Amino acid sequence: MHDKSTVIEGRNAVIEALRSDITVERVFILKTSTDGPVNTIIREARKQDIRIDFVDKSRLDEICPDRKHQGAAAYVAAFSYSTIFDILKKSEEKGKDPFIFILDEIEDPHNLGAIIRTANMCGADGVIIPKNRAAGLTATAMKASAGAVAYTPVAKVTNLSRTIDELKEKGIWVYGLDMDGESIYKTALTGPLALVVGNEGKGISRLVKEKCDAILSIPTFGDIDSLNASVACGVVAFEALRQRIGR
Repeated sequence: MHDKSTVIEGRNAVIEALRSDITVERVFILKTSTDGPVNTIIREARKQDIRIDFVDKSRLDEICPDRKHQGAAAYVAAFSYSTIFDILKKSEEKGKDPFIFILDEIEDPHNLGAIIRTANMCGADGVIIPKNRAAGLTATAMKASAGAVAYTPVAKVTNLSRTIDELKEKGIWVYGLDMDGESIYKTALTGPLALVVGNEGKGISRLVKEKCDAILSIPTFGDIDSLNASVACGVVAFEALRQRIGR
């Protein structure tokens, strides 16, 4: 459930949001609605490649505490997004090698917020997330970041694979985090670096994995097979920080 502050209720309000600078994360339409304003919402959302869910009235009532949806509602970003240029500019201004997180379909806004907080604490320049099938900068994610989102740029991109190619062209090494990789403790995490953290259940998608320069893993000795995504991100981030300040 999203925080109330990220919900827009009503047909006209959703249309205005879609036509403004507000970042619309997701649109909800009543299954039985087919009139002009609803068709306008659908057309505008598809034009921007925004996810549309056709739902029944009880779902819309659940999303909209004020019950003033008129058959349409939307989740909007609680904070504005940056660009990849902004992230790279930040490292340039600091006079240091870029250090970036790339999140491949992280769906839990609490995990997203925790990772943004980790990125800030370990001196990363920014976080890159995909436009679709992933948590965005909702109020929940912002709260979980403990304010770090105000200092750490978050860029939303349409195609992660293409973005990785662009980063590699700029001399940035891209390492994916997965269970079958080389130990992070045997890998140099200095220099221009981007770390890819995968989905909570599926891990890194095949296409993104193929784009990585190398796959890294965290050695574990417990009885379960994986760490929470934000915890794993923290372990790698601070190993990278240790190496970078220990040179």
